[in-house]
Formats: sequence, C-alpha cells, structure tokens
Amino acid sequence: MKKVLSPIVLSLCLIVITSFIFNCGSTPTAAPEVMVDPQRFSEAIAEIKSADSLKKPRSNSVLFVGSSSIRGWKSLSTDFPELDVLNRGFGGSHMSDLIFFINDIVFPYSPNAILVYEGDNDIAAGKSPEVVLRDYNIFVSGVLEKWPKKPIFFISIKPSLARIDHLENMAKANALIKARTEELENLYFIDVFTPMLGDDGTPRPDIFGPDGLHMNEVGYALWTKIVREELGL
Repeated sequence: MKKVLSPIVLSLCLIVITSFIFNCGSTPTAAPEVMVDPQRFSEAIAEIKSADSLKKPRSNSVLFVGSSSIRGWKSLSTDFPELDVLNRGFGGSHMSDLIFFINDIVFPYSPNAILVYEGDNDIAAGKSPEVVLRDYNIFVSGVLEKWPKKPIFFISIKPSLARIDHLENMAKANALIKARTEELENLYFIDVFTPMLGDDGTPRPDIFGPDGLHMNEVGYALWTKIVREELGL
C-alpha cells in the first residue's frame, strides 16, 4: 500500500473505532453516528476512471470535487475560461465518500488547486457538524501529505429551500471549517451560504430549481461570481 494512503486508512479506522466506543459507552442518550457505504458510488467512479483512460486529463488543472452541486455545474468551463477546470463531482456524496475515492478522483490529476463542495448531504443525513469537520480534516490531511503546499478551497455548505430545517447545523459546520482554514496558509473558505440568503434570513427562492435543492442558472451565476473573486480572477 502506498504511503499516501496511510493517514486516510488510519483515520477511517479511527472513525469506526470512535463510533463503536461512542455507541457502546456509558451515555445511553448518545445518538449513533450516521454511516454510509461509499461503494454505492463504485459504478460512477468506474465510469470516471474509464473516461480518464480514454482521454487523460491535463495536469495543472483546477479540480472541482464534491456532490451534486459540483456535478451539476455544467457551465464550469465557460464560467472559468482562463482555467483548465476539471469537474469530478458525484451526486449524493458525503465527505467520507470523497475520502474513500481520493486515489481515484483527486490524486491522478496533479491539479494546481482543489475546490471542494461536501457536507450538504452529510448534514441532511443526520451527521453532526463536528463529524463534517472531522472528515474535512481527514481529507485535507490526505491531500497535504502528498502535496504539502496545494491550495484547497472549501465552498461552504449552501442553504436551500428543501433543507431549511438543517440551516442551523449547516451554519455551524461552515463556522467550524472556516475556523480550521484560518489555521493553515493554504486552506481557504469560500462563503456562498450568506449570499444565498434573502433579507429575511431564509434561502432565496430565485436561485433554485423546482426541487428547492439544486441550483438553477441564477444560482450558479452567483457561485461563479463569488468563486472567481476568491480565486482572484
């Protein structure tokens, strides 16, 4: 096994062990941690790898990874014409899934920078903000062991109409990750949460599609403006 895998594997083992202790400890009211099986994305990841084998992506790209908000960003290349962007989103994913498939959809590409959007599905599935932070730290540790100076941008968990009941935990997870990014020079936090709220503090209805969860063109235009500013474009 390659050395780069070691912190990820050890961290995943720690998740399982911690969860076992947490669930079997002396606190009977403690809720069990939500666990998801990353193998549910095996087919999707296999398709990405197959496409890569037919046409190898360029090195020095800007890699966008994460859940459906990334996968659905169809205008990514035209929104960032100055960059060689690479979209490796897979819908429905959690941060733990991104960790599991890091050797398949992150490490092969040698990108100049990585932009991550995860945590939305995690919180909606019942994971705590602290678990989202922990998984973010695991992902970052894996990347920085291989590429110590690689810039990693975390696009904040977005508020949405469909998940309005989770706004408090999403905001807390964002705050925890933002604080973490301030501790290392090459970690960055991109706040899309605040601009996606209306004057009444609820998600703006004009930036979402019919399901109230996924963004429409107006929503992606907003993200493009914010991300471009953060990247200095």
